[in-house]
Amino acid sequence: MPGSKSIAVVLFQLGGPDSQEAVEPFLYNLFRDPDIINFPGSFLARKPLAKLISVTRSKKVRLNYSAIGGGSPIRRLTAQQAAALEKALQPVVQARCIVAMRYWHPSTEEAIVKLQSEPFDELVLLPLYPQYSTATTGSSLKEWNRLYKPMTPVHLIERFYDHPDYIAAITDRINSVLRRIPNPDGLHLVFSAHGLPVVLVEKGDPYPKHIQQTVDLVRELGAWPNPHTLCFQSKVGPQKWLEPSLTATIERLANERVKRMLVIPIAFLTDHIETLHEINIEARREAEHLGVTEFHMMPALNDSPLLIRAMADLVLRSVGIRAGLASVAS
Repeated sequence: MPGSKSIAVVLFQLGGPDSQEAVEPFLYNLFRDPDIINFPGSFLARKPLAKLISVTRSKKVRLNYSAIGGGSPIRRLTAQQAAALEKALQPVVQARCIVAMRYWHPSTEEAIVKLQSEPFDELVLLPLYPQYSTATTGSSLKEWNRLYKPMTPVHLIERFYDHPDYIAAITDRINSVLRRIPNPDGLHLVFSAHGLPVVLVEKGDPYPKHIQQTVDLVRELGAWPNPHTLCFQSKVGPQKWLEPSLTATIERLANERVKRMLVIPIAFLTDHIETLHEINIEARREAEHLGVTEFHMMPALNDSPLLIRAMADLVLRSVGIRAGLASVAS
């Protein structure tokens, strides 16, 4: 039987347009975020600029979402993670898991309304960004603190880029792909993470260090003989972002006569536009154009049992519960 303590767990995630009509308002919400658009005087220009970007980019972005089914699957996949986490926690504690999307529905405000429908003893905030960044976890937390007035103890899980079960989940997913490929030892492993403006890193954002540590731990556990490269994707705007880019990496490897590669979305917990289109369609097309004969992509972790076990462990430890972890892990 679950313990007498009841907890609510809020899963922070980016969100994504779930229909063609949602693309433009989603983009507007994204680009009016001060943690995304930030330059001297930007507080004056942010909303008009966000409107301009959302209008000018929406047509192309709608086409991209059309190619993966019409909308983002991130809401459905995050709901599956929440349901699996709630089930994993129930043998140990009374738990409710609620999703709060930063730029689309269910929004932070909607999550707070749902949170108020039932009483709970403690609240756990679990951003689904394993590697901390001010542009992801930081932004979601700012929005939460702006809207939520805590009445009970609140626990924040700020990062989990090195959690053993999270590392094992990625390693297991890579191995599941490699097992299906003849002669996998010859593949070049391309670890691709979402990019970040360099100006944030210069201000002390730890994201690239966390990414590198995740890659190092995964490679250590996997012990593959394959060559590997770490790169970044999804650059937006003219400012300098983390390098090398995924596109530049594919071009370099192709020029070095690498013909076989596996792209590993190292920082994404769910499949969405960055994996399903940017990697699996755009990057694949470019690689094949440059002479790459085998292009593989590792699916995101989604509701991987090892990922759910990592999340359950993080939640229980955050509220001071260590007993019962064996049952969660089984």
